[in-house]
Amino acid sequence: MGLRNFVDKIKPTFSEGGKLGFLHSTFEGFETFLYVPNTVTKKGAHIRDCNDIKRVMIVVVLALIPATLFGMYNVGYQAGIEGVFPAFWYGFLKSLPTIIVSYVTGLAIEFTFAQKRKHEINEGFLVTGLLIPLVMPVTIPLWIVALSTAFAVIIGKEVFGGTGMNVFNPALLARAFAFFAYTPQMSGEAVWYADGKTGATALEQLGTTGEMQWSALDAFFGFMPGSLGETSTCAILIGAALLLFTGVASWRIMLSVFVGGLAMGYVFDLAGMTEYPVYYHLLVGGFAFGAVFMATDPVTSAQTNTGKWIYGLMVGALAVLIRVVNPAYPEGMMLSILFMNALAPLIDYFVVERNIARRKKLIKNVK
Repeated sequence: MGLRNFVDKIKPTFSEGGKLGFLHSTFEGFETFLYVPNTVTKKGAHIRDCNDIKRVMIVVVLALIPATLFGMYNVGYQAGIEGVFPAFWYGFLKSLPTIIVSYVTGLAIEFTFAQKRKHEINEGFLVTGLLIPLVMPVTIPLWIVALSTAFAVIIGKEVFGGTGMNVFNPALLARAFAFFAYTPQMSGEAVWYADGKTGATALEQLGTTGEMQWSALDAFFGFMPGSLGETSTCAILIGAALLLFTGVASWRIMLSVFVGGLAMGYVFDLAGMTEYPVYYHLLVGGFAFGAVFMATDPVTSAQTNTGKWIYGLMVGALAVLIRVVNPAYPEGMMLSILFMNALAPLIDYFVVERNIARRKKLIKNVK
């Protein structure tokens, strides 16, 4: 009650007409982060519960924690640090600056736009701010993280109107910007190791030799080089279980992405274009991370149930298609999801039109 009373006491200062009224949007953002908003719709039927966008975003952040913690440990493990805690601490110190830069840059831009527009603070960056570091190499220069984050927030979100209006997933847009603008810092053999070691990733090895030096169990648990949050399929699935249990993410999209990837993998396997087990596609690279945390973004994915199946199948199939057909670009999940982000509204349009046509035909037959 003490904190609630304090917030209520200073609220008039930040309200319209108060001494700090120009900071109303910023104050409102902090207040609604601490407490559920007490506002409701003015007319029409409505149901009010404790789940607002901030709480939903926090659930996603919690789902990302297992992959984040393991990724930090894996950074130290790949550097040859012995012991679980020493390896984790090494990775924590290497990863924390990237996370801080991502949040500081993105939130500063979000708060600035909210103040200028006199809008409420957008909550979406609670997740985006953590997703961006998780899809970057551990050695990525901090200035590239800041620039990529600024590009994603300004060009990927704010020009479309902010959270809920963006066409493309902001975190993937940040990664795409960094990859194409600063390729040497985002690809190659040295960027995945924090201590200057070199070595090809599993996808690069599969794309060139058809084999990888790690076992399937290593790939599942994540003991291999890669982006901070993408290596451990096991940790990612723990997060997926939380998202599905809470109903935050669509199980249709998750399942269909994996099915689409496997189906396309078997097509190439039957055609003799790949020599490794098809399920490797699901274990290495960013496939599982993309299926669970990126493809399921409710803003940039399909909205209809049928559309979600089509969207997910296409995401998985295109990711494997890019991996196999273009060996120079072994990781296809990023481009696959961004491409399907652009097509998601079109998919929903045709699904809705098909339903309308079917119902008109049914009504005609009844008459």
